[in-house]
Amino acid sequence: MLKTLAKGWKSMGSASMTLVLLLVCIGLSLATIDRVEPTGTAAGEWLAEETLSRFGQQATVLLVSEAGEHSNQLAEGFQQVIKSQSRVQNSQVIGDPSDVRKALQAWAADHGKLDAIACSPAMADQLVVREAAKQFPALGQPEILRPTGSSWPRFLGRQNLLNIMGQIAVIAIVAVGMTLVVISGGIDLSVGSLVGLSAILTAAWIEWHGGGENAGTSQMVLGSLIGISVCAFIGVATGSLVAWAGAPPFLVTLGVMLIARGTAQQLTGGESLAHLPDRFVWLGRGADWGIPNAVILMLVLYGLAEWILRSTVFGRHLLALGSNAKAARFAGIPVRRVQVLAYLASGCMAGLGGVVLASQLKSASPTYGDGYELMVIAAVVVGGTSLAGGQGSLLGTLVGALLIAVINNGMNLLGIDPFAQKIVLGCVILLAVLLDRLRHR
Repeated sequence: MLKTLAKGWKSMGSASMTLVLLLVCIGLSLATIDRVEPTGTAAGEWLAEETLSRFGQQATVLLVSEAGEHSNQLAEGFQQVIKSQSRVQNSQVIGDPSDVRKALQAWAADHGKLDAIACSPAMADQLVVREAAKQFPALGQPEILRPTGSSWPRFLGRQNLLNIMGQIAVIAIVAVGMTLVVISGGIDLSVGSLVGLSAILTAAWIEWHGGGENAGTSQMVLGSLIGISVCAFIGVATGSLVAWAGAPPFLVTLGVMLIARGTAQQLTGGESLAHLPDRFVWLGRGADWGIPNAVILMLVLYGLAEWILRSTVFGRHLLALGSNAKAARFAGIPVRRVQVLAYLASGCMAGLGGVVLASQLKSASPTYGDGYELMVIAAVVVGGTSLAGGQGSLLGTLVGALLIAVINNGMNLLGIDPFAQKIVLGCVILLAVLLDRLRHR
């Protein structure tokens, strides 16, 4: 059965992972369906629209609600819709049941018939509202309207989807460089530590030399470039050790991981840096076009990296190197240069990921990026990139990163124990590795 599944995985490529992601999203949507009650402005708009649909523009309606911030918002939402219908006769009262009684009595004396009493959920259960027709016959038989909710999956909520994209942005950005390294036949365990080092270097420059909370745009950009450049230099050094010294990538990047993490801790004494300007969050939290800026950056990087991999000489050299390093060398491919460039890309993406993470959290800590290397490698492997090298795609990595993020988010929504979540994620990674080995037999 696993061999058959592996053959299907190999033939479909990233399309298979996209299908898996779609099925997981459907399952989580069905599992998180809840009844959502409108509140605040949305509840007021619902009441106004319901009044107009039932009684038209000649409606007479009284809005009643208990005192409170949400009630003020409810009244604002109601008036925003009703005021566009100039022929609707309406009034409102916000207070306790005694205030509502006075308002109903005044309406009965001044206007007579009342089509509807639009209520907040709490006020709709009050006796004075339920028995308004009996206590004030002049009102006629006013219909009591209260906001009613609808069933909708919590997983598909706009805010939840944006949270998923925002949370996965850093992992996905770092995974761009990792994909290139793995395709070349290598591995980079240092990316998580480089994320933390980049965040510290960026924040340290802004706080110590750029004016802290009063830093200007140029200082923030310069600090970001410093963080990215240092990580790029470390990537070149790592690639040189692998390419020119012939050292095993696993051991080299393990050593670099410890050096980078220790350097970040040494620079700040293990303390966090939080005196950053408010504008610094533009890259991590901003959403100029309705989509988080970090997500837009992530998509641009994936599009560019996919083009490089599929349409440039460097991309073809990278694939050839991962498939057979000895054959690539005999074919005249500059193997060492390609290896160094792959690790350079990984260092740059880790540095950029650190800047984005610091921007999202508006702070920096030596612990940032801890464990990210595992999540990044998981995204790459689950996305179908072969650990043996020579095969993979950026689209698959992006889908893999999204799949891991969706699974984690879904388990949180379902209230699954955090320890069990690690077990599930580990099983997903092991299954992806097993399928990777089976399809290469």
